[in-house]
Amino acid sequence: MNIHEYQAKQLLARYGVPSPPGEVAAAPEEAGAIADRLIAAGEKRLVVKAQIHAGGRGRGRFKNGSQGGVRLCSTASEAAAHARAMLGEVLVTRQTGPEGRRVNRVLVESASDITREFYLAVILDRAIARPVVVLSTEGGMDVEEIAEKHPEKIVREPVDPAAGFMPYQARKLAARLGFTGDMLVSASSLIVGVFRTWWETDATLVEINPLCVVQQADGHASLVVDAKMSFDDNALFRHPEIREMRDLGEESPLEIEASEHNLSYIKLAGNIGCLVNGAGLAMATMDIVQSVGGEPANFLDVGGSANKEQVKAALKIILKDPGVQGIWINIFGGIMQCDIIAQGVVDAAREIGPLEVPLVVRLAGNNSDLGNQILRESGLPILSADGMEEAARKVVEAVTCCR
Repeated sequence: MNIHEYQAKQLLARYGVPSPPGEVAAAPEEAGAIADRLIAAGEKRLVVKAQIHAGGRGRGRFKNGSQGGVRLCSTASEAAAHARAMLGEVLVTRQTGPEGRRVNRVLVESASDITREFYLAVILDRAIARPVVVLSTEGGMDVEEIAEKHPEKIVREPVDPAAGFMPYQARKLAARLGFTGDMLVSASSLIVGVFRTWWETDATLVEINPLCVVQQADGHASLVVDAKMSFDDNALFRHPEIREMRDLGEESPLEIEASEHNLSYIKLAGNIGCLVNGAGLAMATMDIVQSVGGEPANFLDVGGSANKEQVKAALKIILKDPGVQGIWINIFGGIMQCDIIAQGVVDAAREIGPLEVPLVVRLAGNNSDLGNQILRESGLPILSADGMEEAARKVVEAVTCCR
């Protein structure tokens, strides 16, 4: 689950991580009132930032022709005008795709006087099975761009989960960024706070880009100017307050429907719908579809112990995607019984009506013979296959022939 920038800053603040003062608004009048309060508190420059689950907002463009989802201003009337230009409009960035995202909220906050920018993130490195703190002296850029152009400027600090993130590690990282004296102490505290946020909220990602050194009346300070957070869905039962931050308006309707049936579904840009049990097999399925010239339309994992109703729901969800021109159901029966899967497929196909796209089913493992028998005797136009490559080729060729 992802959350908005303003929500990420609220969570970070619980762990002592500072960010510029600001509030979120859902109407231009609210934005103007927030700007009034900030100006009265002594802020000279403000920024109005569109709140969507995507990066690249500053360089984005709205479908109405206006440019930029991050805009500077110095008066309440300007803040209200910027909010009016953004709210209700669709913002397209390099991460949203051409369909863009509708802006329903804006963040109005102080525009800090930035002197230096850094990159800071906490991720889980599955290769070493440990959390890793990642930082770079090149902030305000995509980390992929930093890795490509300046790999020597990326520092990785693995964390022993048994010992935890040690104070000396935070000081070492702060020193790598060039901090000394009081700034080293405050930056170390900030890095510790970012790690604690990641660890204690069961986040999968906390990304601060940029982490900035800003000029203040009493000297310099480090602030989180932008923040991104993602969470492990399987841990949200432990964090009801974070679960309440979920914004369904930022999610695909099909992904929302899938979550209601405890299915893992992610919409992709291809035309081959994939229904698979197990995340590893699902990824292998998508890979082999691409290897034979196709493009997967989704990632859909029904899990290792799905029942007939979940399989029916999964097939219906795939068929609701107008981009799907063929479907591959790839099941390996371990705990799951292939005959239950087959019956779910048959029941779903009959409920939906005549199948208008090719359907290829590959069953292997527990009760696969019985499952294939159910499919054969159903009278439905279902293509069967024994191996994964055979199944992938069948569905891609069937889609090509139907065009």
